[in-house]
Amino acid sequence: MAEHDLTSRIAPHLDRHLVFPLLEFLQERQLYADEEILKAKIDLLSKTNMVDYAMDIHKSLYHTEEVPQEMMDRRAEVVGRLKSLEESAAPLISFLQNAANVQESRPDKLYNLQMLNDRFQIGQEQIEALYQYAKFQFECGNYSGAADYLYHYRDLCTNSDRSLSALWGKLAAEILMQNWAIALEELNRLKEIIDSKNFASPLYQLQNRIWLMHWSLFIFFNHENGRNGIIDLFFQDRYLNAIQTNANHLLRYVATAVIVSKRRWNMIKELIKVIQQENHVFKDPITEFLECLYINYDFEGAQQKLQECEHVILNDPFLGKRVEDANFSTVPLKDEFLENARLFIFETYCRIHQCIDIGMLAEKLNMNYDEAENWIMNLVQNAKLEAKIDSVSGTVIMETSNVNVYEQLIETMKNLNTRTYLLAKSLVDQTPQSAR
Repeated sequence: MAEHDLTSRIAPHLDRHLVFPLLEFLQERQLYADEEILKAKIDLLSKTNMVDYAMDIHKSLYHTEEVPQEMMDRRAEVVGRLKSLEESAAPLISFLQNAANVQESRPDKLYNLQMLNDRFQIGQEQIEALYQYAKFQFECGNYSGAADYLYHYRDLCTNSDRSLSALWGKLAAEILMQNWAIALEELNRLKEIIDSKNFASPLYQLQNRIWLMHWSLFIFFNHENGRNGIIDLFFQDRYLNAIQTNANHLLRYVATAVIVSKRRWNMIKELIKVIQQENHVFKDPITEFLECLYINYDFEGAQQKLQECEHVILNDPFLGKRVEDANFSTVPLKDEFLENARLFIFETYCRIHQCIDIGMLAEKLNMNYDEAENWIMNLVQNAKLEAKIDSVSGTVIMETSNVNVYEQLIETMKNLNTRTYLLAKSLVDQTPQSAR
């Protein structure tokens, strides 16, 4: 199933630290050889300050207790730089660690800056040093410390671009610490800035929206209200345009969110429209399942794609989250997806056929006859379909008032042919004789 892995398309839009959880998941699922994953980790770590972690992976990859001299040199460099930055930021850090001092701060940023300068001789140089120290701490893997320092830095920063950069860092730190509620607050704060800020380049604003959507996947598939969140965000015109411009692979995630969120099934038609527009550049089993069902009315194809969907979900770092319960290990989203997808199949099938054999459906749904009959009865009631179950003949009979989809399609095609003919005739009549 590595052919459906989106990590290579998602990673370029993430901070490199956010790629580590994806690699950990892929390693656990064994989608790639261990050696490949470990080499990818070392490559990522080479651009960070997490030297000790890089050394441990190097030892594991090459089965040795020795590490290259360049790693030792890099470690000494990181330790020296950390001490230097700590000294530069020390006056402000000391102030922030004193609760009495912090209580003197006010919501007024200019007042705080003046107070720091007059009473503690802390100016822009020390404030900038705090940012550099926080950034360095993040690169060392100290996400908690980085988040705290970046929070305070934003309270004092007067440069909007640098403040935005600090907010991205704060968001990444909260995601990596799995503080989903706080991360969602930072995400919303960041979205508000991106949508209201006057960027020098529209292209850069577009890129910020694409980054935001990719980072949001960590939050939306872990936060209790995340499924609504991803639908609300991704279906906004500006973000939907961004998806279609340079991130069509995100359709997998918004499609999954719609399928597992019964209250948002009203978005199906709009989702299908986007999937149709993008199917020449991106398709995977989840989008193809909806295409088979709602565009082609191909039920055999939908059943086949549904089997592939299960594997895609299990092997996707965002969708395949496991929940351990005693000796049980489940993937809740997979179970919800399959249940709702079967419901989609059943409802669509019922609207096309007048008489449905329960035994045939039981076989397709991998149930025994009695289970299928009860399941179908509940679905008919919940879907508010005009139907009845004939237990004697073993069929579900749809009432004649249900409109046959095939008849609708045929009638639509007739109307389309007529309109096309009239349009063509009109064009011919308007064309000068000499041009014919």
